[in-house]
Amino acid sequence: MHINTEETSKKYRNLTVDISNKSVLLTNFLDSGQEKELTVPPNCKGFGRIRHFRRKTSDRWPPNALPIDPAAKALSLSTTLEELKAQVFQTASCNWRCWYCYVPYKLLSANDKYSEFLTISEIVDLYLDNEDRPKVIDLSGGQPELVPEFVLWVMEELIKRDLQNEVYLWSDDNLSNDYFWRYLSEKDIELIVNYKNYGRVGCFKGFDEDSFSFNTRANPELFNQQFNLMKRYIDTGLDMYAYVTLTSNNKRNIKDKVKRFIDRMQQIDENLPLRTVPLEIQVFDPVAPRLKEEHEIGLEAQNEAIEVWKNELINRFPSSLLNKNIANIPLSFLKVGKG
Repeated sequence: MHINTEETSKKYRNLTVDISNKSVLLTNFLDSGQEKELTVPPNCKGFGRIRHFRRKTSDRWPPNALPIDPAAKALSLSTTLEELKAQVFQTASCNWRCWYCYVPYKLLSANDKYSEFLTISEIVDLYLDNEDRPKVIDLSGGQPELVPEFVLWVMEELIKRDLQNEVYLWSDDNLSNDYFWRYLSEKDIELIVNYKNYGRVGCFKGFDEDSFSFNTRANPELFNQQFNLMKRYIDTGLDMYAYVTLTSNNKRNIKDKVKRFIDRMQQIDENLPLRTVPLEIQVFDPVAPRLKEEHEIGLEAQNEAIEVWKNELINRFPSSLLNKNIANIPLSFLKVGKG
């Protein structure tokens, strides 16, 4: 049975945001089960974790420049950074259940045993209390875009404290809903779009309807919605990037499917594939108990799909673009000189 994305999104939004108090339900990692996956202990009284974004990946997979290069560009850091530390705050709900998600499902259901409402002011206070705080804040999940106000409120708080030029803000989006437009005003959207030190990544969950539904448990019809939402984001002028996961339980005609997927991306913007990082799915501890035979097939399929992806980019783009910093890849509607 497929997840009812619309109803599930409404349910978890209501459980994850308190509009009147500008509060968001955040995961507390202490004794959550996820903390054993962390390279360093949770910080911010358990509500934060340090993530080390690393450029180097497995030998067969392209390097992951996100959010290293966008953050380095915004903060005038070295363009040769191989690793970037970020302060992560993780919303406590998600409307999908991706089988490969490294977050335990119990931390995706607004479970008050592992989460608590914090005001935006309290969140920023926790961040500032860290003596060795990173210059990057990552608003993650879950699906943080169930609460699009989260990004907005953090921006407003950073501006209030005159930190908008010192901190780079990064957020994830699983491209599952239109809440960015449904719940934010035009003025809100304008602030987010024109905020200088901000980047957003949307994750495509598969390369066709079947792989999308296999990965998310959502209705396969919502595969197409991902493209519509990505186009709307890019059209606003946001500094948008993309991830794609290439797992599928069907290994037939992978070459044609991946090629069609890239075609669809280029219908949004010709250069969008160059602002996209394919993510290799690996088996973390929370994932292992979920694995069935079809998931083993999915892990194998991604290795075939990534070869197609790499070859297609070589065939479609000149080396001058292929070798360009991901943060400098132009998109048609990307606004220049924000600030």
